[in-house]
Amino acid sequence: MLGKTAGGLFWMFRYLERCENTARLLEAGWRIALTRSGDTAGEWESVLNTAGIRNFYDQKYPEVDAAHVINFLLRDAENPSSVLSAISVARSNARLVRTALSSEVWEAINEYWMAMKAALARPVTEKTLAAVLSEIRNRTAIVRGTLHGTMLRNDIYNFCRLGTFVERADNTARILDVKYYVLLPSASYVGSSMDNTQWENILRSVSADRSFGWLYGGEITPSAIADFLILDRRMPRSLAFCHAKILENLDHLQGDYGQQLPCQDMAQATSARYRNRKVAEILEEGLHEFLERAIQDTALLASQIERDFRFYG
Repeated sequence: MLGKTAGGLFWMFRYLERCENTARLLEAGWRIALTRSGDTAGEWESVLNTAGIRNFYDQKYPEVDAAHVINFLLRDAENPSSVLSAISVARSNARLVRTALSSEVWEAINEYWMAMKAALARPVTEKTLAAVLSEIRNRTAIVRGTLHGTMLRNDIYNFCRLGTFVERADNTARILDVKYYVLLPSASYVGSSMDNTQWENILRSVSADRSFGWLYGGEITPSAIADFLILDRRMPRSLAFCHAKILENLDHLQGDYGQQLPCQDMAQATSARYRNRKVAEILEEGLHEFLERAIQDTALLASQIERDFRFYG
């Protein structure tokens, strides 16, 4: 496969996953803000910082407030990571690689783009936010479902899945970091009722509250949730699961192309760091420091994949 085509597939699904995860990040910040009384600017600042777009925001707005942050992340054309920008880029990539996609996948992406243009044509308010975020999640799920149901399990499929899991690993780490590093006001809140409410909101924002309850019952603790979202390979948004899938798809590509590339060695090393680990070790090391390194490792791995498969010629 041409590197440009592989890159188009990889980035199409990175941007689709980014749409969903931007929605999840917004929901996490929004729900946590609802648990606070008084000034909630700090919560919205944390969302911007975790999304890595604070500088872009500050260039446009003199202060942080809910309405500006919500619309900057969802519909601002000047923000390259907004949902409207991301779905537009995803659709552009889909058009470039259209002959590599089933008609159902192309139609699902095109309908997603049209739905977002309509839903985000007007400013989103806190009253309408929940419905818009639900639409984003549902539309992403439809594209993912058509990929699973209609595509051959070949190199095309593997590049699509690589983009999905690289982006998801990055965003799971960022959503966790919103809670534990930026949003937690001080160490005195750990274990408090406010702290537990915020952790519950994080679980809901990644659609993990039901599955967490199945495994842990009613006991919600920061260490149990960190263990679930970082190390549990049964949880499809955990860091361990995402990196195992990245390695699996690279292994399939090795079978397709008959050679092992440096990105595969890097993926093996990264995935191994999540095996046979105890969450107590991570918390002792420092959860923020661990997550910061996880974000850096994922970015380095993504760059190596781009170089090895020559996405840009």
